[in-house]
Amino acid sequence: MTFRDLDLVVRNARVATASDTFDSDIGIRDGRIVQLGLALPPGRREIDAAGRYVTPGGVDAHCHLDQPMEPPVRMADDFDTGTRAAACGGTTTVIPFAAQHKGQSLRAAVQDYHRRAEGRAHVDHAFHLIVSDPTEEVLKHELPQLIAEGYTSFKIYMTYDDLKLDDGQILDVLAVAREHGAMAMIHAENADCIEWLTKRLEASGRTAPRFHAHARPMLVEREATHRAIALSELVDVPIMIVHVSGREAVEQIRWARAHGLSVFAETCPQYLFLTAEDLGIDDSYQGARCVCSPPPRNRENQQVIWNGLADGLFTIFSSDHAAFRYDAPEGKKPGGEEVAFRHIPNGIPGIETRLPLLFSHGVLDGRITINRFVELTSTNPAKAYGLHPRKGTIAVGADADLVVWGTTPRAIRNADLHHDVDYTPYEGIDVKAWPALTLARGEVVWDGERFHPRAGRGEFLRRAGPTLLPTRRPA
Repeated sequence: MTFRDLDLVVRNARVATASDTFDSDIGIRDGRIVQLGLALPPGRREIDAAGRYVTPGGVDAHCHLDQPMEPPVRMADDFDTGTRAAACGGTTTVIPFAAQHKGQSLRAAVQDYHRRAEGRAHVDHAFHLIVSDPTEEVLKHELPQLIAEGYTSFKIYMTYDDLKLDDGQILDVLAVAREHGAMAMIHAENADCIEWLTKRLEASGRTAPRFHAHARPMLVEREATHRAIALSELVDVPIMIVHVSGREAVEQIRWARAHGLSVFAETCPQYLFLTAEDLGIDDSYQGARCVCSPPPRNRENQQVIWNGLADGLFTIFSSDHAAFRYDAPEGKKPGGEEVAFRHIPNGIPGIETRLPLLFSHGVLDGRITINRFVELTSTNPAKAYGLHPRKGTIAVGADADLVVWGTTPRAIRNADLHHDVDYTPYEGIDVKAWPALTLARGEVVWDGERFHPRAGRGEFLRRAGPTLLPTRRPA
């Protein structure tokens, strides 16, 4: 290869990785970064970054796209619209969930999810597994085989009747993770406490969306987080506690870290920018838009989450995009009805706004460094789920997934977003930055004004094991 074989050169970049910030040109060939340096020779195409920050494309390691739901409920975004929105917000890799239903083969769930994704994704993608029925066949054969085939992470639920596992089942699944080198993600909320509180709220007529938060107080998350940590300690396996919302769960994770346990943690934008008041301060149904689990907490708790992002408590910052249209019979109003909080589909949109919110209010407001931003949104997700160094960094040999940041202030408006949802919970929030360019393997997919579609551009990624920790020897 000669210097003049470069397909594209991104010039005058202020490159930011998880460890360094430096000025460089970026030389790209066949979708990969092949040179970094000053004054690179011309490429066939050139982009002038004009001294702006250039970061690795975001890796959204927790999002839900076209996940099968019980009718009439249906998710708003599929692999076409969801990855379109991701690209326009600077995310170039997504990892949604292939969900097993009770009585279903885990492999059948994966095959169904491939059918849903095939030819539709605009950015690269992998699948987490959701294990809801850990039969002997799943534990001894299907799950180990799928891990060997590159599905190296799975999610365990401690709540939701159709998904939750009991403690013995969780131990069985964690043992598979330890033996085969997978990453286990845990949704930590105590299902029995939630059901007990929900029944009492319903008996007293308190069923408006705002009571969703009353049924899921911080102690519900605290207890389940403590239990998840204990179960992982018993098996001696790392875990990822996902979408951590509150101070009490944070305290449990700090305790575990202080005792030398390999407990990783993820949080999401809703715990920085929303509060319980967004679920409503009266019995209005508008609060259904912000019903998610765990729910947003109070304003003081937002600072606890910011602190955890700054001081290393949190490993990953994901969107947990699980979008349902608000004013639709398949969305937040099932069958066209305003329903009790128990029956409101859980989840909010956020795949496009994740990076601009954290870049603006984290980096530009001085709460976190640009390097910490990259670590949380790209490098650590890639390491946690077996995609690094192909994804998550700007280095020779990595995929040319890049974001050139623009710094023109704007307010978030749903009318400007690219998901297939009729609202954003972040409507009206001011941001100071937005991707001016998003490149996915060297192709411009977003130019700051227009999305450049090519359904099927995104490749499915088979993954290695997690690299957040040194390689563990099998038990």
